Amino acid sequence: MSLVPYDDRDGFIWMDGAMAPWRDVKVHVLTHALHYASCVFEGERVYDGRIFKLTEHSERLAHSARVMGFELPYDVAAIDRACTQVVAANGIGDGYVRPLAWRGAEMMGVSAQRCRIHVAIAAWTWPAYFTPEARLQGIRMTRARYDRPAPNTAPTQSKAAGLYMICTLSKHEAEAKGYDDALMLDYRGFLAEGTGANLFLAIDGKLHTPKADCFLNGITRQTVIDLARGRGIEVIERHIEPEELAAAREVFLTGTAVEITPVREIDEHRFEVGQVTRQLIGDFDALTREPAQRQAV
Repeated sequence: MSLVPYDDRDGFIWMDGAMAPWRDVKVHVLTHALHYASCVFEGERVYDGRIFKLTEHSERLAHSARVMGFELPYDVAAIDRACTQVVAANGIGDGYVRPLAWRGAEMMGVSAQRCRIHVAIAAWTWPAYFTPEARLQGIRMTRARYDRPAPNTAPTQSKAAGLYMICTLSKHEAEAKGYDDALMLDYRGFLAEGTGANLFLAIDGKLHTPKADCFLNGITRQTVIDLARGRGIEVIERHIEPEELAAAREVFLTGTAVEITPVREIDEHRFEVGQVTRQLIGDFDALTREPAQRQAV
């Protein structure tokens, strides 16, 4: 299957306050963000033309920017409007939205106090992160070589571009071994997350999920916790030892891209795509396709 490069597509991208033809949006090679990863971003799902949890994502983008030491030149309401405009301009039904903000090319060096802050928003049709077969059968994972960093070593509560370097490396290594994704531990050796998604384990009828104290408390993660508790399922957020995978009957990942994706294998451990996972997938699919005014409930 041939790939369509992301810089050579039809459509429109919102850039620094105005809509522009897709191919006309350019960033200079000496942009600070390219050299020093001074960039934050979001990933948002579009269902039936509506962006799920839009304002939560825009708020997190602004928070990530502040953690990285800069303010967005637009408020949350303006980012919301721009995201909606981009989806409409590109005629997206089911797809993905990528807002991002970064330091420009005014300074080159570690210090970037006078760099202009740019904001861009793109959207494209993107039906699923994993294939439908993988989502139904469960994906295969292996332990990552890299761990999530400690909060005192990196801005772990920001969705910052630099934090994903080890995710790309870990996912590439997993794929080279025939797996779909990698399981990352945190800096203390506890279970953390996948390379781009949060982790849940079903143990003895309860849901356990790693405490999000050194990685993002995902918006989909929060949604799934609410859905589970709405079904009367107890959800426990705690530090989880890797050895506890042996006690899990079901395991799944959550995230904007992966939605809810079952895991059938993590190295020597095997899991079923069981009732809890299937119920939550059904609940999540129903929620994301409800009228927009009910999505925020």
